Amino acid sequence: MRHGRSRGRLGLVQEHRRALLRNLARNLITNQQIVTTHSRAKEASRFVDRLITIAKGNSLHARRHLIQKLGSGSEVYAKRLVEVIAPKLSSRNGGYTRVLHYKYRAGDGASLSLLEFTVPVLEAVEGKPKKKKEPKPKPEKKVQEVERRPKVKEETPKAKQAPKEELKKEEAKKEAPKKGGFLSSLRRFLKGDDNKK
Repeated sequence: MRHGRSRGRLGLVQEHRRALLRNLARNLITNQQIVTTHSRAKEASRFVDRLITIAKGNSLHARRHLIQKLGSGSEVYAKRLVEVIAPKLSSRNGGYTRVLHYKYRAGDGASLSLLEFTVPVLEAVEGKPKKKKEPKPKPEKKVQEVERRPKVKEETPKAKQAPKEELKKEEAKKEAPKKGGFLSSLRRFLKGDDNKK
């Protein structure tokens, strides 16, 4: 139970609010613009403006301060703020981000807003140009290879005997009745050999 414990901004306790603002700031640094609820966008705008003011210092202390504000593991974001974003916004004294009303969310009717930098800060990354696939060469049709091949010499008598012996074995297997079981008795019945038992 909360028992008179009032919640701060955004209706969140301090730890949750800090985590939310860090995540929103990281996404904004990465993507240049994000869509979130209006109240969250306003808070994130204030937070990111402070970060950019710190980044304009362009010193080791500024980087460490940014890493502290953005949370551990955010060295890449701090580097991008100091080296890429802050120089583009160096001519401004504030107002580095803006919040624009976007639309209402269909599920709960919440007001969504677009949070973005006032100046485009990251260049559009152009991918490598796609290589055009060359059509595969069509294989030439083989013209009657049988005629080109030399005729095979007549088979030796041993070679002739081998296939005949194999044929005899196969015929013997086919003719031999199978022993036992329901299917063998059914075969015998259908053939008319039911007298054998």
